[in-house]
Amino acid sequence: MQSIPQMAEVFKLLGDKSRLSILALLKEKSLCVCEIVEIMGLSQPNVSQHMRKLKDGGLVTETRKGQWIYYSLSIEDKPYLQEVFRHLPSQKEKVDALNCSDDCCV
Repeated sequence: MQSIPQMAEVFKLLGDKSRLSILALLKEKSLCVCEIVEIMGLSQPNVSQHMRKLKDGGLVTETRKGQWIYYSLSIEDKPYLQEVFRHLPSQKEKVDALNCSDDCCV
């Protein structure tokens, strides 16, 4: 079980619209930074900064596939977040509409 200060830090991460949106996307499937950039319309450095914070906060994990790093949601150890995530609006249409090119993630 996490302490109040630990939970407060996690909720601070969720308090940012971009990070919450990224987590909602990752709820659908693992994505690389270039896919998140395409969906959200943010710059690659901006998305990378958010991903670093989410990884440092223990909310995402990364897996290398070739030269690409894919991020996945990692909240199994945070049951209080599982309930929050049940209420996030689906981002399936956005993820399904990805048009990743050959030089990105494929």
